[in-house]
Amino acid sequence: MKKILLFFVMTVCVSNFALAHTDFNERPKLVVGIVVDQMRWDYLGRYYDQFGEDGFKRLIKKGYSCDNCLINYVPTVTAIGHTSVYTGSTPALHGICGNDFFIDDDPVYCCGDKTVDPVGTDNRKKGCMSPRNLLATTIGDQIRLHTDFKSKVVGISYKDRAAILPAGRSSDHAYWLDTDNGQFITSTYYRTELPEWAKTYNEELKKNPELRRVGKDVGLYPLCGHITTDMAIAALKGEQLGKGKVTDMLCVSYSQTDVIGHKYSTRGEHTDEAYLELDKDIARLLKALDSQVGEGNYLLFLTADHGGAHNFQFMIDHGMNGGAWKTREIALNDQLNACLKEKFGDAVDHRSIINGFHGYRVFLNHGKIKSLGLDLEKVKEVLVEYFSQVPHVQFVMDFGKVNTWSVPDVLRSRALLGYHPHRSGDLFLVLEAGWYDFGRGSSPIGTTHSAWNPYDAHIPLLFYGWKVEHGSTSREVHITDIAPTVTQMLHIQQPNACIGEAIGEIVK
Repeated sequence: MKKILLFFVMTVCVSNFALAHTDFNERPKLVVGIVVDQMRWDYLGRYYDQFGEDGFKRLIKKGYSCDNCLINYVPTVTAIGHTSVYTGSTPALHGICGNDFFIDDDPVYCCGDKTVDPVGTDNRKKGCMSPRNLLATTIGDQIRLHTDFKSKVVGISYKDRAAILPAGRSSDHAYWLDTDNGQFITSTYYRTELPEWAKTYNEELKKNPELRRVGKDVGLYPLCGHITTDMAIAALKGEQLGKGKVTDMLCVSYSQTDVIGHKYSTRGEHTDEAYLELDKDIARLLKALDSQVGEGNYLLFLTADHGGAHNFQFMIDHGMNGGAWKTREIALNDQLNACLKEKFGDAVDHRSIINGFHGYRVFLNHGKIKSLGLDLEKVKEVLVEYFSQVPHVQFVMDFGKVNTWSVPDVLRSRALLGYHPHRSGDLFLVLEAGWYDFGRGSSPIGTTHSAWNPYDAHIPLLFYGWKVEHGSTSREVHITDIAPTVTQMLHIQQPNACIGEAIGEIVK
């Protein structure tokens, strides 16, 4: 009897080991990342009753929702958000410090690259793009590393940065829309010619009467989401994603929600239409994935790169705090110049020592300050004192001394995670809640983002498909937790600058 029992125990142990070994090497055929630009978390509830059954509701009802997903750095902008989703890191380490920023006094667009040529267009302004400024690997890079670069990773979006940065540095597929010619394009960083499936879809776009009607303003219409979805499905089929022996990845970003939000804010028929039409686009994409890869054979996540504030006038009209903070009129003005001249002489004004103001950060011109014989630390002290007196500024932080400043821990932490010493500027301003930068070209009925506040930093996070059980959690997780969750589910190494933690409720 004892021998029989021993044999039974050994058999169970060997079987469990075999199962564990098999599970460790099991992976989905395809990973799909969806980022909705400027989508606040509360939109899931706002539109829930109006959504159809096959889009957002399908992801919510059959997937797993992280209801308290926060962005854990500042500023909250598109390029940083997309990069942080896919690297599991923050600007301090992945180096994408804004849509626009400075590297050692030189102005930089996050994806600008003069060493490459456009493909699919003659427009160098739109086509000379690459991920060369990205300092870290992405989920897709790690998948390709793990499979000896046999996997295909494809990035699709209206915006160049929303296609390029998610796809990572090793991908040879990133496509974005040239609004001047109404075509999806790429650059020679990836390939010298568009693939046939992309050429075929571009020919269809030439015949699209609605696209011809709206032209360069396509981002202001749900049509932008429709053609992004069509392009993603064309890539899915054209590249035969999920059909090979290794795991592939498709990165899709919807940008029309951001363009419409900036123009019309968080309320109104335009925003409502954008999200209800997006729901249909997601349903179409899911249907195509089911057909091409098979339901249950792909792992999908949906999130946002940032949220958005309510329009300041809307808040004021309803008795709440808020306002338009006009940088040039309120902060960078003659009063500041008078202060600088008093402290440092007539040769100094804000135009001579300040390179720019991006994401509530002040970028100083270190070279100019040195050539003027000024002490950088003294200049920063004067500016901190000045900006601290500017109306509706709650805190001013010198990035170099952020650990010594008396500010709430959440602000200190997010400032540090957002700070790269050569790319993030020198000072960081925190405005009162509800106040936001209202620059030239801003819509009086629209909105913007970039702040630490929940309206900008609380984003949706849904997981769906392969090995994902239905459920939800209100536990705080972060945008940087997405990449380690996906890579742990795939049993591959995390991106090389990842600071996030795998979400245990998903990977259990």
